[in-house]
Amino acid sequence: MRRRDLLALPFIPVAAQAAEPAVDVALVLAVDASGSIGEDEFRLQREGCAEAVTHPGVLAAIRGGALGRVGFAMVEWGAPGGAATVVDWQAVADAGSAAALAARFRAAPRSAQSWNAIGDAIDHARALLGACPYEATRQVIDVSGDGPDMRGLRRAPQARDAAVEAGITINALAILRGRPGLVDSYRAEVIGGPGAFVLTAEDRADFSRALRAKLVREIA
Repeated sequence: MRRRDLLALPFIPVAAQAAEPAVDVALVLAVDASGSIGEDEFRLQREGCAEAVTHPGVLAAIRGGALGRVGFAMVEWGAPGGAATVVDWQAVADAGSAAALAARFRAAPRSAQSWNAIGDAIDHARALLGACPYEATRQVIDVSGDGPDMRGLRRAPQARDAAVEAGITINALAILRGRPGLVDSYRAEVIGGPGAFVLTAEDRADFSRALRAKLVREIA
């Protein structure tokens, strides 16, 4: 086709790809899936995550934000270098989107994990936040586990410091199971950033309540 014929063709604008709407918080739930967790405990933990994101108190906290949206992803951790994203990013703004996320939490297959490599979990979550499709006012990693950092490609304090340097806050939920020293370990080695905190659950049956309280505090 000659150039003058090309110039005569009608101009059809190409729509730019719409950017994802911004969120108040981009939040990675980094949950312990190591060998210390039996299958029943694992299901309790998954169900606790599903119940927490759909709870009216959590939804009220989300709606109360400036943008009224929170981005969630779930990472399972345990094995050195083996942290895995089991549920990728999804924004929650209402009961419908929360229910959809809860269904994904319940349906995701369990990843293969062992040991307690919390530092590697933090590094994985930091990379996941770096690839988050939502512009976020705040970025948070929410680590939950029943044991201290034991081994990994990078230990927890170094991974924590790198995440905080990147502007990320790390909070923790210590599942005690008779280990009161776990709170001190998480305070010293895991949490960091503005307003970072540790909450506790007595066991995995108490996980949903504790996670719900934690999410409300993190989002609000």
